[in-house]
Amino acid sequence: MNTTKLLSLLRTCVSSKSLKQGKHIHQRIVTLGLQNNVVLCKNVIDLYVSGQYYQHAKLVLKSMENPLDLALWNGLIAACSKNHMFIDALEVYEILLQHPYLKPDFYTYPSVLKAYGELGNVVCGKKIHNYLIKSGLISNVVVASSLVRLYAKCNVFDSATKLFDEMPERDVASWNNVISCYYQAGHAEKALEYFRKMRDSGIEPNSVTLTTAISSCARLLEVERGMEIHMEMLKDGRLLDGYVRSALVDMYGKCGFLEIAKQVFEQIPAKNVVTWNSMIAGYSLKGESKTCFELFNRMQEEGIKPTLTTLNSLLVACSRSAQHQHGKLVHGYIIRNHIAADIYIYSLLIELYFKCGTIQSAENVFEMMPKSDAIASNVMINGYVTVGNYFAALSIFEAMKEAGVKPDAITFTSILPACSQLAALEMGKEIHDDIVESKYEKNEIVMGAVLDMYAKCGAVDEAVNVFNQLPEKDHVSWTSMITAYASHGQASEALKLFGEMQESNVKPDQVTFLAVLSACSHGGMVDEGCYYFNQMVNDYGISCEVEHYSCLIDVLGRAGRLSEAYEILKKTPEITEDVDLLSTLLSACSLHGNLELGEEIGKLLIGKDPDEISTYVVLSNMYASAKKWDKVRKVRIKMRELGLKKNPGCSWIEIDKKIQPFFVEDKLNQQSEMVYECLAVLSSHMETDDLLPPQQIL
Repeated sequence: MNTTKLLSLLRTCVSSKSLKQGKHIHQRIVTLGLQNNVVLCKNVIDLYVSGQYYQHAKLVLKSMENPLDLALWNGLIAACSKNHMFIDALEVYEILLQHPYLKPDFYTYPSVLKAYGELGNVVCGKKIHNYLIKSGLISNVVVASSLVRLYAKCNVFDSATKLFDEMPERDVASWNNVISCYYQAGHAEKALEYFRKMRDSGIEPNSVTLTTAISSCARLLEVERGMEIHMEMLKDGRLLDGYVRSALVDMYGKCGFLEIAKQVFEQIPAKNVVTWNSMIAGYSLKGESKTCFELFNRMQEEGIKPTLTTLNSLLVACSRSAQHQHGKLVHGYIIRNHIAADIYIYSLLIELYFKCGTIQSAENVFEMMPKSDAIASNVMINGYVTVGNYFAALSIFEAMKEAGVKPDAITFTSILPACSQLAALEMGKEIHDDIVESKYEKNEIVMGAVLDMYAKCGAVDEAVNVFNQLPEKDHVSWTSMITAYASHGQASEALKLFGEMQESNVKPDQVTFLAVLSACSHGGMVDEGCYYFNQMVNDYGISCEVEHYSCLIDVLGRAGRLSEAYEILKKTPEITEDVDLLSTLLSACSLHGNLELGEEIGKLLIGKDPDEISTYVVLSNMYASAKKWDKVRKVRIKMRELGLKKNPGCSWIEIDKKIQPFFVEDKLNQQSEMVYECLAVLSSHMETDDLLPPQQIL
């Protein structure tokens, strides 16, 4: 068998990665005494490196009588580097440096620099840079480009751009290096800047350049710039390959231009999995789960196997559209095909099930998730808080700590609202201590959640301390502090703080004005309430929501200006028939004894929602206060006919950092007998001291 035949067989083995057959050919080479043939040995080395048999490749080089051909060394270093065996590549390079008769050349350094760049070793890269300058090898465009890439990979962009700008000759590959590295490092704007410079210098971009530029537009959601690149390509008559078209599909999809994305998508003759994923992801962002599943089915019909990215996009679509059935289909697909789902897939399933109200399904998925870090617990905590099951959220948090899993910033911002809603101040303080211990006290979002917790738990002084220590105060932190003052009877302080917020040039939003109007309402500041309501609409151009009108109606109602409040309701079409606002005004009528207006509003409310018990209760109390006992009896008879009963009240108390809930006439608590005995003793003392005023109880 001659050398040409052996070489051909070897190259076939390398391309097909047929290691077993390649070893037989290697044996044949040794048997024929050709183990010193440079070309054959180079291909044998390529074979072993492709199969990650580095030691075998190294032995081939060592077994040669006198490996003085630098191409062998370069081939081995390049093969290792190409196959991501960077440490191995550098070991061979170090051996080469010790060789008495050989020196690395401009074929050696691109692979070596790539290895150092991928390992993030900028120190060794700088040493090679100095040598390249002394030896004159820096003038080689490939070597210089590789060095630029190393600096960019190591985030030393000043050195990368300085070297790039000094290059006397720059080809497409060198431009691609700097553009791609900026993109991969998250500097999409800089990548587009160098893309423009490349075009201005007269260098025609290739497929890699265009793909990176379009991907940069997608990351920045700059559809106009992306469309401009697309139009230029069409104008130049450039044939768009699959990579460029996939990037266009991704860009148009992410920017919400789904029709154009679909047009480009359908023009791609051979769609790979990336292309399908890009199209599905575009529709998933809009929550169009039906279209996503149509594409998903087409994808499988064309023989393309879905990836975790595909399933991720499908679940995002299901979650956004709250399509429980579609989500179950994805879950079933994962189970049937024995897919090893990652934690992000599990998280999306939990989020979907919570959103669709199937809590048990979410809990079942949680049980299957790895819980070595905070991600799984964070998803469950957030889910429970979203559906209002604050006790369960706190239980997950406690279990997480007991298991030794360290909470992160997301954990803290998710669990603190549970403390806020339960007014669990002691638990909130303990979590605040955990935050300080975990060194998150400089995290603005976390500390904003701490501030909100103290504000809603009534710990105004603690809220003020947190607020004053915030390094940066955004509109959320200002609003939380204003809300704290407003909710706890300090209306003047709330309005004063709002004035400071305006002076600090932080723009208030709808929520801020809601807090301000609430302060006016609680403080009985009618004129101030009307002033700030008009300021919100006229000066800031903020549209009024029902909640803002509710505060305005409430402040007027508390002041007894009931007719004025009712006129606002009747003259504002979007709130004329709002049940909550009418209920607020009805309560104000009851407070001020305006039976005539109260009856009118009560009839409206009963007509809109005849099963709402609170309306009957307020009307009955109004009639009782006016001593209209016949009407009281009629209202109560109507309630009995409709079978209406007041829901039992629920209260809770925090004892030893644990929340103890209880309901009216609750006998489930283990200490219920002792509680009722205690209440009976207190009640008897109150009656004896004449502290319990007589009153009618419905």
